[in-house]
Amino acid sequence: MNDYAALYKEQLAKGDIQKAYTALVKYVSFLKTHFSKTMINDFSFGNTSQGYMDYTYFYFFNDFLRERKLRFGIVLNHEKMRFELWLMGQNTEVQSNYWNLLKQTKWNEKQTTKPKYSELEVVLVEKPDFDDLDLLTQQIEEKVAYYTEEIMSYLKIHSI
Repeated sequence: MNDYAALYKEQLAKGDIQKAYTALVKYVSFLKTHFSKTMINDFSFGNTSQGYMDYTYFYFFNDFLRERKLRFGIVLNHEKMRFELWLMGQNTEVQSNYWNLLKQTKWNEKQTTKPKYSELEVVLVEKPDFDDLDLLTQQIEEKVAYYTEEIMSYLKIHSI
């Protein structure tokens, strides 16, 4: 642990990690505000969760999802440095049921086991360009609109 702590202290002294992390969290918070304004008639939005330098995300849902104890999350995966859309269940029973329903779908075709925090994960933007936030926001918005509609349509046909 001392070696890790020394490396951590060294990196913090440089100041780059704090600046990057702050900017990334600020952008995800901006996304949440943006989506809550542009999709106000379609979804309700939760707060931004900063995570532990692993994932920063916010969740959103509508009545259809709430009735099924589900919600979507727009997630910044820090390790892979990409944006993802997750479908998450409220408890272990819901998670298990929806994993069984969704594990053979095209969205989970590369998953051999259930993801740790979700039942479905879709990559929205593989290599985000943080130098063009307007374009990045547009890319995320377009993919979210497409995948949320597609996934909810599937869930309506294949209900549990």
